[in-house]
Amino acid sequence: MEFKMERLGLLEVGDVLPVTEGKLPGSYYYTLGKAYAMSANYSLSERLKSDKGKVVEIEETPKGYFVTVEFEE
Repeated sequence: MEFKMERLGLLEVGDVLPVTEGKLPGSYYYTLGKAYAMSANYSLSERLKSDKGKVVEIEETPKGYFVTVEFEE
């Protein structure tokens, strides 16, 4: 799962971080760690079962920083 991060230095590849689920009227979103990064919106069928994940990649793009997190599901 990919998360959008606003600045570098908050986490590193290999970190295992908690994930908090937020609910919108028709979807769910996820916050990584202590609000280090946020996910896009996901439908009920894409909902996470895990409450923590491992950072496997941090990428800088013209649109910002993106963190890829792996879950045991």
